[in-house]
Amino acid sequence: MSNLLVLNSSALGSASVSKQLVQDTVTRLAAQNPGLKVVERDIGLAPVPHLTLDSATAIRGGEPANPAQVEARTLSDALVEELKAADIIVVGAPMYNFGISSTLKAWFDYVLRAGVTFRYTESGPEGLMTGKRAIVVESRGGLYSSGPAQIMDSQEPHLRTLFGFMGITDVTFIRVEKLAFGPEAREQAINAAQAELKLVA
Repeated sequence: MSNLLVLNSSALGSASVSKQLVQDTVTRLAAQNPGLKVVERDIGLAPVPHLTLDSATAIRGGEPANPAQVEARTLSDALVEELKAADIIVVGAPMYNFGISSTLKAWFDYVLRAGVTFRYTESGPEGLMTGKRAIVVESRGGLYSSGPAQIMDSQEPHLRTLFGFMGITDVTFIRVEKLAFGPEAREQAINAAQAELKLVA
């Protein structure tokens, strides 16, 4: 039996392309793995709080000194346990202003913990979340995988770095691009992504 962690980070709810494609992927994976255990977090609709002095202090390993720090550590522990238990992580990651959503960044802020999901060694940092697979659905209004706008892509390189820092290097990116180029381009992009996801999932 495999464990699947699903993260949706779009602010658009049911209108989100990335969320639709993530759900299609989950459905396919569940059909192939009848015993699949699925844990879902919609951090677009129910965001992980952004870092504050209290939450940053608690997540960095200090002993919680007040209720706010206890709450932050408890949430971080829960998110880390979900990540540790997962064999596969499926992420819906829309591009907002050339990068990932602040809600998805906040999730990484709560799970990237020294000594827990990575550690520092004499030869450099070492990820501790190895042996996992990630599928990331990237929705984009423009074209950023090639052409003149490629240099502005702060989404995929950032995600690759964040996952890799924790030791998750088996990451497949499904790019859904040109969504703002009109109805025909939008439909073509979604259909192409669905075809690619059939092969990946």
